[in-house]
Formats: sequence, structure tokens, C-alpha cells
Amino acid sequence: MPTTLSPSSDTNTIVLPITGSVTEVASACPFGIYTGSADFLSGATDQIAYTYKKLGGDVLDIELSSSQVYAAYEEAVLEYSYIVNIHQTKNTLSTYLGHTTGTFNHNGELKSGTLSSSLSGTHAALKYPKYEISYARRVSDAFSGEAAVGGSQTMYSASFSITASRQDYDLQNIISGAAESNYDDGTGKTVPYAGKVGSKKVKIHKVYYKTPNVMWRFFGYYGGVNTVGNLGNYGMFSDDSTFQIIPSWQNKMQAITYEDNIFTRVSHYSYEIVNNKLRLFPTPQGPTADTFWVTFTIPEDPFVDDSDVDHGISGINNMNTMPFENIPYGNINSIGKQWIRRFALSLTKEMLGQVRGKFATIPIPGESVTLNAAELLSQAKEEQEKLREELKTVLDELTYAKIMETDAQMMDSAGKIQEKVPLAIFVG
Repeated sequence: MPTTLSPSSDTNTIVLPITGSVTEVASACPFGIYTGSADFLSGATDQIAYTYKKLGGDVLDIELSSSQVYAAYEEAVLEYSYIVNIHQTKNTLSTYLGHTTGTFNHNGELKSGTLSSSLSGTHAALKYPKYEISYARRVSDAFSGEAAVGGSQTMYSASFSITASRQDYDLQNIISGAAESNYDDGTGKTVPYAGKVGSKKVKIHKVYYKTPNVMWRFFGYYGGVNTVGNLGNYGMFSDDSTFQIIPSWQNKMQAITYEDNIFTRVSHYSYEIVNNKLRLFPTPQGPTADTFWVTFTIPEDPFVDDSDVDHGISGINNMNTMPFENIPYGNINSIGKQWIRRFALSLTKEMLGQVRGKFATIPIPGESVTLNAAELLSQAKEEQEKLREELKTVLDELTYAKIMETDAQMMDSAGKIQEKVPLAIFVG
């Protein structure tokens, strides 16, 4: 006699409902980052109806709970925030470098604390910073320091008296000795680099011999008498005979060139440096009170700030320390909201595929039902990848650099159009 089966239920135990409930969202989100936003709660609730329709819930049961859809919606918002924040990092990292970073909790939210004034509080990812080219300036400082025309490294000077018949002088001993004794050999004054040299290898930037300033003479600018100073004349550096109006920077460059000539070319001596030894040519003869000067820098630890200078060493150094929180849900516009809905749906598909994949077929009397787990998983992975690439591609086309290129092209095109516009003829 055939057995009559009496199932306890003729419907699935867990079936996605047609609509969601605002009151259930908060407890279902794993991180709860956005649960304080009423708009997020409404968006997650509406995602239930959207998912139900897109996956055919009115035709076939969807073996998911509402909480899984809410969790997928939260993950989609976080993924959107992640991609957009990376994009904004590309735009602004150069400007933010060296500025104060923040401290973050386990959700990536800024904890209470002091931020630099340039950030003015939280949500730096929503701000449009002043363009400061911080990295370019930092590199420029290094090159300026190398060329001894500025930079962030302190430039020091030391002097020493030369001795008759002595041609070689150990600059390392002269400078380190002055740093240790706090006494400059040539001037007898205290030195600003006391205690800073030790066994460090200082870098010499300039060596020069200087006669007393009282020997220098400047006789006017257009007098034609020339200007005598330290065994040289000013004529070769002036433009007196051209009688042209010149910019002030040219006069400044002429003065710099003249002074450099005094210090280096017309100095009675020439020299060469081998390692830390200075050799003078010709060898000083007879009694002399001449003094030589050297300018130099002392190698600094790249991770230590000067006591009187803030280099931003402890500030932002890469993407990881950018003070970017998760983008507030209320600041995501309609473009972002639609991307979030689509991405959350693909995540839901992936969950449904995982559930249905636990059993490939369901036996029924005289037959079996094959589930579409593999198709769901494949579709979900492909859709997620396409959505990520779509967003990244659009954002890459909207970097500040790309916007500048587009603006430049528009200006060029506008100029070409204006070239074709006939000019009006004024009739008086």
C-alpha cells in the first residue's frame, strides 16, 4: 500500500518577503556604520522590493532572508565609498602630504582628536583642498638645498685662518672642532652648529676667500668709471653701455654674479677638495692673516624634525594615512545610489547562489529539481567586476588632471571657433 507523505509545511521556511521593514535594518547590518542615517534605513528597506522583483520572487521563492539583503546593501555602500575615496586620494595626495593625519576606529571612522587646520574637522574626503603640490615642493627643497639656493636644510658657514707655507687643510677637523668647542677659528665667535657635527660627514657647498669689505668700491651705475672690488671690476657684469630699460631681476642677477666672481674667481687663490682635504693654490707664502670661508650642511635624520621647523615628517605619507572616513550616506547622489542598488543586487545573487549550491538537486517523488547555483554565482561575480570597472573608469576620466586636459581642449576649440567669427567694423 503506497505511503502518503504529510509534510509539516508546503512552503520554504525562509523566503524573501515582498517588502522590507525599517525597524529590522539596524540589527541586520554587520558593521552598522550607516544605521544612524534614516535615509540609509529607507534605502536598505526599498532594496528588498527591488531584489524581490529582479530575482523573480513573485514566480519562484527566493531562499534568502531580509537581513541578508540589508547586509548586502551596507556592503555595497562601503564598496562605493572605498572606490571613491581611492579616486579622491589620487586627486589630492600630493596636497595632503605632510599634513596631520587622524586616528581611525575599526570601522574606518575618525576618532575624536586634533586634526590640522587644513582639514577643519572630519569628512576630509568631501572637501576640495587648496592645491599645494606638497610633494613637488618637498623635492624642490631637496634640489634647492643641493644647489645652495634655499631648501629646508640649514646652511652653516665656518672660517679658518691659513698658515704660511701650508697648502692642505682638513675641513672635517676644522668644522667638527668648531662644533665641539663652540668656537670659530677664523672669527673667534660662537657657532650655531655646536654639538651637531660629531663624526658626521658634512657636505661642503662653497669655499671662498674674502678680503675686508672696506676694500670694495662702487662708483655709481652710469658713471663709466667702473666699479672696483676685491681685484675685479663691475664692468663685465653691468649693462651701462646698452642704455636699455631692463627688469629689476636682471640687476639682481648681475649683483649676484658679481659677488660670486669676487668670492670664487678673483680671490687670489684657487683650490681643490679631495675627500675632506682642502688644497690651496698657490701655497700661501710669508706672514698672512687671510681667512677662508666654507659653507656646508650637516646630514640630518630624515625622520626627525628640526626644533624650529615643521617638515610634516609625522603627517600623511601615503594613501593609508589619508584622513578619509566612509563617505556619509547623505552625501551620495543619485548616480552613486543607483550604483549601490545594482551592486547590492549582485551581492544578493552571490548569496543566493551560495545557498542553492549547498544542494545541487532536490529529490521529489518520481523526479528531481536542479537548482541554478552555478549560474547565479557566475553572474554575480561578473556583474560585480563590471560594476567596479565601470565606476573606476568613470572616476579615472574625472581626475583633476583629466579635467584640466578637457578644459584645455575646450579652450583651444573655442579659440579656433572665434578665429572664424568675422570682426565687426567700427563706423564712427
